[in-house]
Formats: sequence, structure tokens, C-alpha cells
Amino acid sequence: MENGVQTRFQRRIIVLVALLTLFAGVVLVRYGLLALEGPENNRLSAEAPIERGRILDRNGKLLAFDIPKFNLAIRKNEIDPYRISKDLSSVAKSIGLQPESLEQKIRESSQNFVYLAKRLDIDIAKPLQARIEKGELAGFVLEEINGRIYPEGRLASHLIGFTGEGNTGLEGVEFKYDKELSSIGSDKLRGNDVYLTIDARLQYSLEGIARKAFEQNKAESIFILAMDVNSGEVLAYVQMPDFDPNTFASFRESEREDRMSVYSYEPGSVFKIFSMSSILDAGLITPRTKFNCDGAYQKVLPSGEKIIIKDLNSYGMLDLAGILAKSSNAGAGYASDRISDNEFYSRILSFGFTEKTGIGSPGENPGSLREPSKWSARTKPTVAIGQEIRVTALQMITASVAIANGGILLKPNTISRIEDANGNRIYSHEVIAKRRVIAPETSRAIMAAMESAASLEGTGWRAKVPDVRMAVKTGTAQMIDPKTKAYSDTDFIASTLGILPANNPKLAIYVAIVKPKGESYLGGQIAAPVLRDAAEAAIGILGLPREKSLNANHAGIVVIQEPPLASIGANMPDLKGYSKRQLLPLLLRKDIEVQLEGDGYVVAQFPSPGTAVEAGTRIVLRLQ
Repeated sequence: MENGVQTRFQRRIIVLVALLTLFAGVVLVRYGLLALEGPENNRLSAEAPIERGRILDRNGKLLAFDIPKFNLAIRKNEIDPYRISKDLSSVAKSIGLQPESLEQKIRESSQNFVYLAKRLDIDIAKPLQARIEKGELAGFVLEEINGRIYPEGRLASHLIGFTGEGNTGLEGVEFKYDKELSSIGSDKLRGNDVYLTIDARLQYSLEGIARKAFEQNKAESIFILAMDVNSGEVLAYVQMPDFDPNTFASFRESEREDRMSVYSYEPGSVFKIFSMSSILDAGLITPRTKFNCDGAYQKVLPSGEKIIIKDLNSYGMLDLAGILAKSSNAGAGYASDRISDNEFYSRILSFGFTEKTGIGSPGENPGSLREPSKWSARTKPTVAIGQEIRVTALQMITASVAIANGGILLKPNTISRIEDANGNRIYSHEVIAKRRVIAPETSRAIMAAMESAASLEGTGWRAKVPDVRMAVKTGTAQMIDPKTKAYSDTDFIASTLGILPANNPKLAIYVAIVKPKGESYLGGQIAAPVLRDAAEAAIGILGLPREKSLNANHAGIVVIQEPPLASIGANMPDLKGYSKRQLLPLLLRKDIEVQLEGDGYVVAQFPSPGTAVEAGTRIVLRLQ
């Protein structure tokens, strides 16, 4: 009997040990699973969140910065089963959700640590935190994170972009400079500050002008771009419709899309300044060469086929100024007959068309122009008037800079500088000259002809600002109907380009109105007044000079006394007093390194005048 009792006792001990071992195993497995879940799912991270760098305008106005945000979560193993229903009801009311939605999140999650709401504002989170600290909300956890705020709301939203989950950049500068702003891979507690080239004052004013025009013309979209013609810096980046990056998820993707860089279109007659400058620069016409613009461009092919491109009116004999002033399709078409297909193609491409500008969305559209081998007999005169070529608004404003500054295509830019949290500068924008596109005398001739377009005899007179000499070109382009693949009778793009002051160019402004449905669809009637208002705003905000302009009748040829362009020979010249525009040709030199610092006119230089200049010499010019 004693042996039976002893045997039963031993069995009980074995069972107890087995149960204890099983329990220990379960505990170890549970802790292991919790460890595998990581800090995001079972406990608050002990590490302080890295503050994202700020985004500011060129003058230091804050456009984006971080503020504390809070994620609300719950640990299921710490829930009080007798209070959870009441707790969920009160918490749901505090954060503006339904209790059922919170219950569903808890029930459907296989994790112990479940997020109930994310990116709560501090005014919502603070009362909850007080209740948690008092022990009133068993199992509930508030996790502090960094959230993004855009204090100016919609201002420059398509340029700035926005952040999403984890405060990671999703669009715009926030995406493109995510590494710099977040300091990924560094031990810094705050990212770098990014200063944009835009002027927030000008941006705000032009957005107001664009919004009014957008509504008046019942348009699908409207673009306004302003660029410094001597540096390539974008001063305003305006698109309607716009959106508020603080609540970006409530807007449609079409409203958030940066259409100025991803949307390509046939530009219409504004493009004539590029086609005419190409033909003029090739030496195939002069500013005084005249063509018979009797209502249409007409050409009969050897096959007997007739090509006809109509004008709005019959203008008679027109020279360069007259062709641009009247926006004659016939004049541009006949001028294009003088240049070969291949040379015309290469010269158009030299302006930057069919290549990305590098400053737009990651999905930037390069535009398109078929190679000459695929052209029809109609293509060349059609391209000359801005059709059969697709461009973006960014390409148009960038190419116009070469017309304005004496013929040099500059690399456009939207970033002025980048500084670390201590104010140390780690990047500064420098003017980059990509190539010479046209000769200075060609640039002057086109600018003079564009002034005629701004006169009362031209299509761009509505864009003219009193007391400021302006070079203007208007355009109206029929759009392709995606259903019929033919030109639409109802859909147009109205546009106008302005450069000012024409006698000493500082600023280019481009306006495009997509699918206007108001009283008119003509660029000279609806886009030109928008440009005038934008130019007026820019003159006041940027302090551009005005002068008493005398109206005078002339033969269409304006002679502008241009200051000499800078040149460097065997010895360093004295460049004090030279403007940035006069210095641009130096940036094309491959044998020496030229660095421009600041804006305005040269006040200091290195090396000093008279110093021998050899290959590889580094030259620094400080402007003020």
C-alpha cells in the first residue's frame, strides 16, 4: 500500500513539474512574441522622435515645421474588462470617432498593442493623457511623435508638398529633400532647414490673382510662374486648383498633382518667340525680312497636296516685329520654310524642350517632339506656330529666360540654400549656365519685337503695365480631343508670357489658362490681363523700377543700348559694377571656374585686377 501511495505522489510531482514547465514555456514564448512585436507594437519607444527640418521662403518666412502629435493605442492584456466599454465610449467621443470603430480595431487585430488613432493634436491628447496618468483609462497609451504643420495653408502647396505616415515626405520638396529634412542616417535630433527661392509675399499675391482668374474663366487649371531671368530662380510657383497640405487626404489627387511639371500640352503662339529666334539666329532672316501674311500660310507640294494654315486676319507684309505683334501663323510658317528640318529641330531642343528641368515632380514630363525623320510636310510650319510639340509650363518659363538674358539657358532652381540646425550653411544655390542658345544680338531683336506685341497694335496690349517697358507674347492653342484624336472646337489653352523691364530684363512671368469656359478663350483677352496684374504685383513687391514711358510710333525696330558683356583674357579685368546678366557668359567657360555670390552688381572680386589668369583659375565675384 505504501508503494501505491508513493507511486501516486511521484506521479503528482511529475504532473506538477510538467505544468510548471509548460507555464514557464508559455511565459517565455509570450515575452518572445512581445519582443518580436517591437517597440512600435508593445511599448513606447524610449528614443525621442527626430524633429524634421523646417521649410522657409527665401526671406526666412516659415512655411513648414514640426509640432508634437500623438498616437493613441491600447494594450489588450491591460484592459479592464469591467470598464472597457465605458472607456471606449468616452475616448471615442474625445477623438471624434464611433466606439464601434475602436472596438472593431481591437477585435480584428492579432497584436497585443493596437493603434486606435494617429496624429492627434495636443489639445485632444492632453486631457486623455491626464486621465491615463490618473489610472482612469486602463491599457490606453499615448505615444508622442512629430507631426507636420503648414502655417500658411495652401500657399505654394504644389511646390512644398506634404508628409504622410511617419512624417515622411510624399510630394514636392518634402519628398525630394526628405533625406536632408529628416537627417536620415545621422545622429542629429533635428533635420536641416530648406530655404526655397520663392518670395512668400509674391506667391501670396499671385495666388490671389490666379484664384480670381480661375473662377472667372471657369477653367480646369491655371498656372502662373515667375522666374529671375539672371539666376534661374523660381520666385513664384502658382497652380489652381490648389490644396491644403495640412489636410491633404481630403483633396483629390488631381488637385494635389503638380501639373506644371507633369502636364504637357501644345503651347500655341507663345512658342513663336522660340521658332523665330531659331530662324533669326541661323542667319536665314533679319529683323527687317518681310513675308506676305495675307490670311494664311499656303504651300503646294509636288504631289499636288496643298497645306493651308490660317490666320485670324489678313495682315499684308510683316517683318519680325509685325509677325510677333499680330501673332501671324502665316509669317511664322513662311519663315520656317527657310530653315532645314534638322537644324530647326536641334535649335528647338537647345532651348531645353524634350528634356526635364529637374525641379518638378519626380514624375516630371519631358514633353515631346518627333524626330525630323518622322515629320510630315506640314510638321515644320506647324511646330513654328506652337503645335505638334508638347511642353510643360516649367519648360516654357525656363526657355524664356534665354530670350531675356542675352541667349544663355540657365538651370532653373527652387532651393536657395540648406542650413543645419545651428545655422551652418551646407548648400547655397549657384547660377549654372547650361549652354548658349542664341547670340546676344538675336536676344535683343526678339525682345524688341516682343515690345511691339505689347503695344496697342499688338495682341498683348492688355498685359502692358504703365511706365514699365515690357516684352510680351500671347498664345491660344487648340487642344486635342482624346476621343476623336482631332483638334477640339471647345477646349483651348490661353497663355501669355511677359518679360520686364524689357530694356533691362529682371523677371519673366508665364500665365496659362487650361480649358477656359468663360466669355473668351483667347490668350490676348483673358491671359494677358492676368499677366498684367501679376506684373503689377511683382513690380511693387520686388521693387522693380518704373519709368515714364512715352508712346511713340516706329517701324517696329527698337535699338537698345546694351552694356558690354564681361570677358576675361590673359589677365583679370576689373569687373566691379558689372551686373549678373553681364557676367553670365563667363559661366560657360570650361577652362576657368567662375563663382557668383549674391545678387545685384559686383562689389568685390578675386583675384584682383591685373592678375594673370591661367587654365583652372578659380574666380569669385561678390555681388550686392
